[in-house]
Amino acid sequence: MNSPQDTAATQRPNGQTQRPAKPAAAESKRRTQPGRLSPAEELEVLIRARYPIIYVTSWEEDRVQQVLEEIANKRNKKLFTWTITEGILSADQEIQRSKQSSRTADPVAALDAVIDQMDASIYLFKDFHPFTSNDRCNISIHRRLRDAANRLRDSYKTIILLSPVLQIAPGLQKELTVVNFDLPKPNDFDALLNRIIDDVRETSQIQIEISQPDRERLLHAARGLTLREAENVFAKTIVMDGSLTADDIDIVYSEKQQIIRKSGLLEYYETDEKMAHVAGLENLKDWFKKRSIAFTEKAARFGLSAPRGVLLLGVQGCGKSLSAKAVSAMWRLPLLRFDLGRMFSSLVGSSEENIRQAIQTAESVSPVILWVDEIDKALSSAGSGGASDGGTSSRVFGTLLTWLSEKTSPVFVIATANDISHLPPELLRKGRLDEIFFVDLPNRTEREDIFRIHLLKRRRDPKAFDLSALAAASEGFSGAEIEEAVISALFDAFSEKSDLTTKTLLTTIEGTVPLSRTMKEDLLRLRSWASGRARPASTPDAHQSAEPRRKLEME
Repeated sequence: MNSPQDTAATQRPNGQTQRPAKPAAAESKRRTQPGRLSPAEELEVLIRARYPIIYVTSWEEDRVQQVLEEIANKRNKKLFTWTITEGILSADQEIQRSKQSSRTADPVAALDAVIDQMDASIYLFKDFHPFTSNDRCNISIHRRLRDAANRLRDSYKTIILLSPVLQIAPGLQKELTVVNFDLPKPNDFDALLNRIIDDVRETSQIQIEISQPDRERLLHAARGLTLREAENVFAKTIVMDGSLTADDIDIVYSEKQQIIRKSGLLEYYETDEKMAHVAGLENLKDWFKKRSIAFTEKAARFGLSAPRGVLLLGVQGCGKSLSAKAVSAMWRLPLLRFDLGRMFSSLVGSSEENIRQAIQTAESVSPVILWVDEIDKALSSAGSGGASDGGTSSRVFGTLLTWLSEKTSPVFVIATANDISHLPPELLRKGRLDEIFFVDLPNRTEREDIFRIHLLKRRRDPKAFDLSALAAASEGFSGAEIEEAVISALFDAFSEKSDLTTKTLLTTIEGTVPLSRTMKEDLLRLRSWASGRARPASTPDAHQSAEPRRKLEME
């Protein structure tokens, strides 16, 4: 069976014989590595290979149809579209309702028309997924699809089923070939932005002032949007302030919030926290700073891949969650809170499907920061084999581990944990996360900074307080406990109708028993494990005195 386009001496559908040019080396190499084909290239290869029915998943009907129009023109084929409201229509004509097209609105009648058609053609069936699902009402359509698959193998016709979701009944799985049409890449958004700029260039009131690095960040921020969504949000930024600048990246991120909210599995976490609100943790801050430019094209050209993630292990209330919020502002990336507890469902198999959908959602809006808070509590039963929940925790954990190892999308994972005994050892292996940081209780210098930060937040001048005395009195306190001490002292001062003073703060501190004393043994065990296994998030305390020298009485 010879293809009219791909044999050594090809005969086109119009009867003309043409010998194709010998493929270039790059194209030949691309054919031997189908995994590297773009969706558009894969579609063309499958059409040329005469696959009868191809199932394309995409939200972008216009973009897929444009690709098929290019393929049809290139292969000298006709393109027809089908919808349940219009029936079969020629794609190169304006939509014209007629008796002929209305008769083909029925799926079985439309498939009959495809089988009877003699010309080499591509048929694009839109929103066909309700008819390919495992439903008894679709039995006749399933049978006709299988008939069409058999008949089209000896023709130059191809059926493309285009749907936003993948729904294939078991009886059709061997007849259909699935192609996932990826969302637009930055170069697609770049072409779109150029077109929008050209459209508004003649309007004198609109200013387009954006440098190449900021433009690159804006295009990367649009990842996860369809071309139509990106066009809408770019137009929205121009309408709102009459310009397009780097500051409009936040407006692009606001559009992504809609995607997250619709998923119902992830939480788009808005925060005003900045890295200046994090006291100490200089090693961790430096690590984040060096990787803040790793999501750019310049870094990719240099040979750097996007960082994978980090595990923050340590004492409760010492800034792990605060650091996750602050790095979102530092990198100017959206922060998604991944609540593993929300993934678990009472229905068998639903928990695994939920985590896969959550991961897919995060990847669709990347680059993004995925914050998995207190992962030790969510996966505590996974290490025991999941006997208490029928193995659901183990399967969910396995799905998460596989994704952490194999993910290629720029999704940076920040996982926080308080108890390493509840963490399965597989999570700690290098390759899934870049680094493990141990966040200990704040040292004396850091405690002074924490008091300074929280006094400033509550409109108090830190210079009016003896920060050194407060830091000395709060030894063993976590950052959260210091914040609570400031709040409690404010309540005391307000009830006494006086202002906040160092004495009031010291009184509150003296009446507080920190968690480090209550759970001293657990803290010592955690520090013992972290020694040599995790990087310290803080530098040594500059105020910490050296070990005292032994003094001898010689006389």
